[in-house]
Amino acid sequence: MKKFLLLLLLLPSLVVAQHRITASSWLVADVNGNILHSENSSEQRSIASISKLMTAMVVLDAKQDLDEYIKPYSRRNLIQLAIVKSDNIAARKLCEHYPGGYTSCIDAMNRKAIELGMDNTKFIESTGLSAMNVSTAEDLIKLVQASSEYSEIVEDSRTVHGKIKTKKSRREFNNTNPLVNKYNFTVSKTGYIRASGGCIVMMLDTEIGRRIVVLLGSKNTRTRIPEAELVALEFNRLLLRR
Repeated sequence: MKKFLLLLLLLPSLVVAQHRITASSWLVADVNGNILHSENSSEQRSIASISKLMTAMVVLDAKQDLDEYIKPYSRRNLIQLAIVKSDNIAARKLCEHYPGGYTSCIDAMNRKAIELGMDNTKFIESTGLSAMNVSTAEDLIKLVQASSEYSEIVEDSRTVHGKIKTKKSRREFNNTNPLVNKYNFTVSKTGYIRASGGCIVMMLDTEIGRRIVVLLGSKNTRTRIPEAELVALEFNRLLLRR
């Protein structure tokens, strides 16, 4: 009876929070992948540049020399550009210089998805520019969890302002997720193409524990960030009131 009354008290806040979210599909889960709140989380959608997390993982799995230069950047530089800046050229070059070439890289991405149990996920290229790179919010929990095991991805997810020096130039760039300057992140990756809408996946620390947030199909690149923050924190506050 007490739990029922508590639910009635929380329900108005839940409704208000959900009405402030334009995303077609979203969820917040604990670090173990247990979903706390969600909407259309099993719906398959285009995931845009979230794909670059898988690109980075298979490249790192291949144990290639991170200091090897792929003009004019090192492989490690290209991973940083792909994760922090969401650079499409960097993601493509990483796959082009994968053992066996570009096709082998895409095959590895799809094999990795199968290994992780991402049954509703498919990659056809490395950048996320294709609307045919698809997944579900539930599958992307597993992608975030796997990504959190790679020190390079964690380092890049936490990078607020990147700097890369080459022999001829100096390149500076900001993280596409401005929240990295505000919270303690383990994983962060944004995405956007017209077919996908604004997208973001995050693993971050909150006042009641580490949370995984997945947001797909937000109205645009401006709405995805405040909506992701709302999902990460507003529902935590509701839990704290229990």
